[in-house]
Amino acid sequence: MTTPKGWTTSGDAITKSFTFKDFAEAFAFLTRVAAHAEAIDHHPEFTSVWNRVDFRLTSHDAGGVTARDLGLARTIDELAS
Repeated sequence: MTTPKGWTTSGDAITKSFTFKDFAEAFAFLTRVAAHAEAIDHHPEFTSVWNRVDFRLTSHDAGGVTARDLGLARTIDELAS
């Protein structure tokens, strides 16, 4: 499995930070990600501070990164652009 560009392997997860113009833009992005994650029943770990959103993707029941995490990472990248 190949980690999408810009994502970093960190232990049993992949991580990436996204920075936006302001809080509203970051929150709108996070809302789009949440809608997609809910639709596919795969919910990322994230933190949001003002204009930055940090993700940590892992499949706890599988003990690490799976194809589902990599697919969600690619979708998150698409939603950020």
